[in-house]
Amino acid sequence: MNNLNIQKTIIKLRKHLQQANYAYHVLNESIMEDSVYDQLYRQLYNLEQRNPNLISSDSVTQRVGEKPALHFNSVKHDIPLYSLENAFNLQELEAWENRNQKYLKSQENQLIKYIAELKIDGSALSLTYENGLLTRGLTRGDGIVGEDITQNIRTIFSIPLHLNLDDPPSIMHVNGEAFLPLDEFKRINKQKQKEGKSLFANPRNAAAGTLRQLDSKIVSERKLQFFAYSLYADNLDIKSQWDTLKFLQECGFLVNPYYRLCKSLDTVTNYFNEWKSAKKHLPYMTDGVVIKINSHILQKELAYTQRFPRWAIALKYPAEEISTVVEDIIFNTGRTGAVTPMAVMNPVLLGGTIVRKATLHNIDRIAQLGICIGDTVTIRKAGEIIPEVIRVLKTLRHHKTKVFQISERCPKCNSMLVSFSNEAVVRCINNSCPAILKGNLIHWSSRDAVDISGLGEKIIDLLISNGLVNSISDLYHLNFQEVSNLERMGIKSAENLIKSIESSKTKSWTKVLYGLGIHHVGYTTAILLTENFSSVQQLLQAPYDTLVTIKGIGKEVAYSIRSWFSLEENQKLISELDKNGFVLENKNLGINQNKPDKQIFFNITFVITGSLNTLKRSEIKNLIENFGGKVVNSVTKKTNYILVGENPGSKLAEGMKLNIIRLNETDFLRILKDANIEINEI
Repeated sequence: MNNLNIQKTIIKLRKHLQQANYAYHVLNESIMEDSVYDQLYRQLYNLEQRNPNLISSDSVTQRVGEKPALHFNSVKHDIPLYSLENAFNLQELEAWENRNQKYLKSQENQLIKYIAELKIDGSALSLTYENGLLTRGLTRGDGIVGEDITQNIRTIFSIPLHLNLDDPPSIMHVNGEAFLPLDEFKRINKQKQKEGKSLFANPRNAAAGTLRQLDSKIVSERKLQFFAYSLYADNLDIKSQWDTLKFLQECGFLVNPYYRLCKSLDTVTNYFNEWKSAKKHLPYMTDGVVIKINSHILQKELAYTQRFPRWAIALKYPAEEISTVVEDIIFNTGRTGAVTPMAVMNPVLLGGTIVRKATLHNIDRIAQLGICIGDTVTIRKAGEIIPEVIRVLKTLRHHKTKVFQISERCPKCNSMLVSFSNEAVVRCINNSCPAILKGNLIHWSSRDAVDISGLGEKIIDLLISNGLVNSISDLYHLNFQEVSNLERMGIKSAENLIKSIESSKTKSWTKVLYGLGIHHVGYTTAILLTENFSSVQQLLQAPYDTLVTIKGIGKEVAYSIRSWFSLEENQKLISELDKNGFVLENKNLGINQNKPDKQIFFNITFVITGSLNTLKRSEIKNLIENFGGKVVNSVTKKTNYILVGENPGSKLAEGMKLNIIRLNETDFLRILKDANIEINEI
């Protein structure tokens, strides 16, 4: 064939194959035998390989990348992806409608209609089409910035590579949900089990994990699906959500077929009640119903809050309940020594997750339930996350059930458990208990504390089981040889861990205090304490009566602080940290200590974004906190200043939307200079 004939043949083959894909993956129809499809696909592939100049990005042969990606780039969304406000009952849904009616003019209230759609339990994606061609696909990320996973998105057959439009918009953004059908989820987990790999907890996690695979061939094998539900484009005559869904179908997208136009909230309620029970028959997971005001004019008038569109809300299904049999009751010891009873049960599927254990909260709860080993119980997910036992089905109790004997000793170290009059929990107070030690080390190394990179749970378990660490201070006596000899610990990993442990000594007095894990002392309380006590010695000597005079420190917190510092082993830990080079006082940044205390940033909140030149980010954070201010990670209406360095992230865009005052590093240093605060050379 000559070039012109080859080009025509390629175009025809692509068209036939695209029509077959659309029919199969979107319309659920088969218009071509598999053998015929395979034959035409092979013919097209061979022609393109012999004529690479004729390969087009929208060809069906280009759905899977040839090489795995090295990493994913972070990209700012052209249009932010907002979260949805949640309603957990019909009263909250009515309150949402009432709020909206206050925003709208009275005559427009008569026109409100709703579109109800199933809320698919998957991963949100944002797609960009330029002149009809798919050019980019991003994860939701934080709604402002997502990860570019275009190569993986191209493997999803229900996402068209080319819009089915004769005259597509120059730019069109489409949002939707990627998900794994339940059959495919089961197949993947069955395969992972055969290979001895960890199983996915639920289809949502499986979808998210699949989308972030660096090898798009793996993504292709897992057969993700995609439902489109919104679009943004100029010069389109689309006036409602109903029209949007119809147009997306015309473009070639798979749209969830169960959406419904509702003329009132009563109709929405009927829709919700129908799917509350019917959802179990669906081949995919859904965790609620999304309700949107249908009219785009009304949507525009209602606009957005800082986090949500006012014109949409997600009505979540009530917590799922299921019955199972209690096989055992065990106790877990946590970081603070709290010993929590857990029911070990015959595994059941609850809310998309296999559940084997459920919390019984505390000893009093066990007594209230009257639970026995062998009982049939009803469980649910508290707050949709933590499985809990809510009732015992005593009518199903049989003669083989065993009365549960509450242990008087810690399950980890066998120490006597202690109960306090003001608490429902019992506690282990042996600080050498392996469970408490592990929890303390995890907390100490966390990001908000001294931030030891590479010190995860598995490494901590190895350090404890090998007798290398019996307290926090022992971390600072580890050497490279000991760490590198640990199981599955390579030379490079050992080097990095030792470096990270060493660098943790530079963390501020606030972070160290938080990292000590004193009961009831969270990060905010740690800031409050270090503002009032400039050194550990001051805090150690502070009497209870002084502590309770500080605004924000109640009796319970004050008692906990005094109790912690009164223990000899904790005093020894403070002494060891001091010897190891920790600065347990407010000497940050070489600030001239002869200057009187200043609170120039009192009650002022900063957000920092981008790379700074003169000072490290941690140093600026310490400066702000030492002079009464606060540094937070997220931009809100309460943020006073956003400190901007080079290559700022999405926080700058958020700050600009809210008209928050911007400072560069020079501005910040000038504020310090004007306040006569001297910073010595660092």
